Amino acid sequence: MRRKPATVRIARWSATHPWSAIGLWVVFVALCLLLGGAAGTQRISDAESGVGESGRAGRITASGHFTEKPEENVLITAAGGGRLDAATARKAAAELAARMRALPAVESVGSVLPSPDGTALLLPVTMRGDTEDADTRVQPLLDASAATERAHEGLRIDQIGTGSTAKGLGETLGEDFRKAELISLPLTLLILLVVFGAIIAAGVPVLLALSCVGAAIGLSALASHVLPETSAVSNVILLMGMAVGVDYSLFHLKREREERRKGASHLDAIEIAAETSGHTVVVSGTTVIVSMAGLYLAQEATFASLATGSIIVVAVAVLASLTVLPALLAKLGRWVDRPRVPFLWRLTLRSSSGSRLWPALLRPALVRPALTLAVSVGALLVLALPALDLRLKQPGSDDLSRDIPVVRAMDRLTAAFPGKGTVHQVAVRAPAERADEVEAALRSLLNRAEGQRLFAHDLAPAIRASADRRVHTVAVGTPHSPRSDGARASLALLRAWVPEALAPVRGAEGAVGGKVAQGVDFTGHLKERMPWVVGFVLLLTFVTMAVIFRSLAVALSAIVLNLLSAAASFGVLVAVFQHTWAEGLLDFHSSGAVVSWLPLFLFVVLFGLSMDYHVFVVSRIREAALDGAGVRDAVREGITRSAGVVTGAAIVMVAVFAVFGTLSMVEFKQLGVGLAAAILLDAVVIRIFVLPALMTALGRWNWWPGGLGPASRGRHAARSDADRPPRPPVPVGAPAGTTAGSGRPAG
Repeated sequence: MRRKPATVRIARWSATHPWSAIGLWVVFVALCLLLGGAAGTQRISDAESGVGESGRAGRITASGHFTEKPEENVLITAAGGGRLDAATARKAAAELAARMRALPAVESVGSVLPSPDGTALLLPVTMRGDTEDADTRVQPLLDASAATERAHEGLRIDQIGTGSTAKGLGETLGEDFRKAELISLPLTLLILLVVFGAIIAAGVPVLLALSCVGAAIGLSALASHVLPETSAVSNVILLMGMAVGVDYSLFHLKREREERRKGASHLDAIEIAAETSGHTVVVSGTTVIVSMAGLYLAQEATFASLATGSIIVVAVAVLASLTVLPALLAKLGRWVDRPRVPFLWRLTLRSSSGSRLWPALLRPALVRPALTLAVSVGALLVLALPALDLRLKQPGSDDLSRDIPVVRAMDRLTAAFPGKGTVHQVAVRAPAERADEVEAALRSLLNRAEGQRLFAHDLAPAIRASADRRVHTVAVGTPHSPRSDGARASLALLRAWVPEALAPVRGAEGAVGGKVAQGVDFTGHLKERMPWVVGFVLLLTFVTMAVIFRSLAVALSAIVLNLLSAAASFGVLVAVFQHTWAEGLLDFHSSGAVVSWLPLFLFVVLFGLSMDYHVFVVSRIREAALDGAGVRDAVREGITRSAGVVTGAAIVMVAVFAVFGTLSMVEFKQLGVGLAAAILLDAVVIRIFVLPALMTALGRWNWWPGGLGPASRGRHAARSDADRPPRPPVPVGAPAGTTAGSGRPAG
């Protein structure tokens, strides 16, 4: 007797030892959370995350070991804007300074500074302690500012700084994610309820997905001590975990239910599901992991962090689907289909193969494959056209919603004091004995900038020196917004001047960093590394598909179709976010560009997730072909039999991703919309029109070079007869299309 696949052996053990499997899974998840919480998370530092000259500037600054203190800027303006009553404003500033000095959290209060146009006063305040937790200690300072504002009618007092800005943004974004979770979980449950028609069956995938997310967050915290992570990793883990966790459980659960309806025993149905859908889950998960691994070739800390988090959560989701899910199904037994929702339950009893909808949708692709292929591919290429105008930029304060109070306060601060807005950081490292020469060079640099309109002149830049006098830094402001041509021109000018200023200083190393520099350098780095990442993903995916299906034609068509859907989704992304027509619809302010890290991340995620459906559908088509069906019949049967589960999985993914499009941060809006558009295009246009038309047109060439051959069909039949017990007769009233006495996994 043929040795059963590993997926079947694992599933059988879990199904026959359900309490052991469930207990081990609970212990695994709990250990991940406990160990991850105890170890804490190692965040990416500025010195680790930068690339190019800005990265070098960050590393030079970090080597100086400067003591960073949390700083707050209190801005006093007229409540209605316009001219400020100087006497009243100075009186309020003096009262506020006294209040601030009395607070234990305050280390020092600076002198009041008037704005060049006389419309504002600035009171600088330095807090005690570390910058990391300043947001948790800033509330007394905010209370003091609010109390002073109440005492002086006609004045508006804003506070912007290390702690207050982090607190204001954190509260808003935290509320965003809480709302997203409150929307996505019930929405996912509702979709699954429609798919299964039973409450327990709908709850199992969500429960497993949540456990996968929890375990992955714990494991990610442990992994961060090897590869430090960015703050966005937990959000990406939630996004990916809910999507693939629900999908993988859905694939498995639907196949198990399908086999039970055909007359298989509960254990046999679990084994068949493990051999078919379980195998598909392993292939899909491997493809996603391979795609995400391509991000390591970007040679950038943020991408490495996102890749690590995504790989961990996908691997955990695959593990859950193969181990604890069979145990849950075995323990629940027939209760998995309880309690039933009457109307929805009756809908689920209708077999996809008996439906008139899917054969009607597939008819154009099966009857006129060449014409259908030309029209559908042409439509996708039209959608992809806007991607040719793709422009990239780093996310910044100008991307934040102006409905957030602290963002409006930041706008007022930079309008009154441009030197507090867009800032270039000049960093110099030289031998300590050259410190005086370095300071003289930096002063000459600042003097040179004095006559330039590209730089801000409202505040006098201060040169900082490290304790060992080996590192010097100075911040040079510009009145232009970070995404403007003026900001980039000022950066280019400063980068040309710094080497000239330091030329007489022997052994000096200088670099210019800051937000504008980071954006310019990051975009340039991406353009350089993208071909390597894309090439790696395409090559590894091609090899994986060729090995799994033993067909170069299937592997090549998978690559081409996924490139098509990715290109079309990029076109949608550009059309929505680089223009203004969707601003009111999605509540964002267009910056005329796409967040720079997004296209590469989207590409690898989309390539991996799109393969989920492709592998699942092609596997069902191949099953039908192995059973002797002709090309058209195999395509029709494979797609119609997989229609219910793939449609349900796609709707879940689109719903989860679309919720992220409601968040305040434009980078998460773009991520959610891009992913949702790609999955929708893949599940509808690719699956209904392009894939069936292409496979019908290729005919027997689909399985080139090995083909299927009679020997393959014979092994398939022999395996089915020898390895599986005969099924009992089909009960009266069973769903249409059910067959009796067949032990093979149909379709």
